[in-house]
Amino acid sequence: MVQLRAKSGAVERVVDPRQRLLVAAGREFAARGYEAATVREICHAAGVNVAAVSYYFGDKRGLYVESVRCAHEQRVGREPLPEWAPGTPAERRLGDVVDHLLRRTPGLGGSSWQARLLLRELVQPTAACRGVVEDHVRPRFAALLTILGELSAGRLAQPELKWLAVSIIGQCLLHGAAGEFIGMLLAPEEIDELESPGPLAARITRQAIAAVAAGGDRGQRGGHVGGQEATRPCRT
Repeated sequence: MVQLRAKSGAVERVVDPRQRLLVAAGREFAARGYEAATVREICHAAGVNVAAVSYYFGDKRGLYVESVRCAHEQRVGREPLPEWAPGTPAERRLGDVVDHLLRRTPGLGGSSWQARLLLRELVQPTAACRGVVEDHVRPRFAALLTILGELSAGRLAQPELKWLAVSIIGQCLLHGAAGEFIGMLLAPEEIDELESPGPLAARITRQAIAAVAAGGDRGQRGGHVGGQEATRPCRT
């Protein structure tokens, strides 16, 4: 919430105390972690009384949970999932979702407190992370499963589709959140070619489509489907 008021011929920006607390807390938690951060330092940075934490959030834990939620919502707001026209091919929608995940993953070009706080939650998940997953991540996971299901056209069992969806998300997390680590494996001249979000999204999408096709072919040949061996005729 932002209010504007005129003062001495100029416009003075007045930020809601609750929002100031969220920003100050997010920066402090991102820099120092939940345990090391103190309510007193957060309130000092926000320019509010210590009692404001209790008034707005109940306690330090409530402030932390809301800071994580705020960080995630701000990143989602910058990279919303696209809206598709009816009849958009599943391949196109899959590519859009992969690109969306890559650009939203904390760490991909992210020096902001929001990215750093969410990275902490990826490494050491808390109850705050569970809330974000249920409210925001799970619906996207469900959308990904729907698209993969369309591509599979019934050739892959649900466990296989879920494994593939988790694999796609895992790749996006690795490339997005561990960019510096991957940079240790690649030559400098390869980084732009292999790690740019657009080409990277296209590569992951092609691999996913190929995995669906290969899984379907395995099923038609009598191989493993959904982790179970298909029945084959006995030879005597």
